[in-house]
Amino acid sequence: MCLAMPGRVESVRDEAGVRMGRIDFGGVVRDVCLACVPDITVGEWALVHVGFALGRIDETAARETLRALAAIGGLAEPTHDDPDRGPADGVEP
Repeated sequence: MCLAMPGRVESVRDEAGVRMGRIDFGGVVRDVCLACVPDITVGEWALVHVGFALGRIDETAARETLRALAAIGGLAEPTHDDPDRGPADGVEP
């Protein structure tokens, strides 16, 4: 199963000709490729899968999704002392 996470765009930049951004996933901030959503702007919400923003989502739906994931424990921040979890997994294997 694949899961796209909603995140809020904090900043946008060009990195070697690729549109990139900093995305906040309910307190966890990651660098994300924005090439698939070239017109997304700071303050908007994106659906992100494995470091790529795939589309835009409205804020209400994004916040509901984050609340649901937090309720089931799906927003745990990975720790450096757990080798079975990657740096951006955020979900137990």
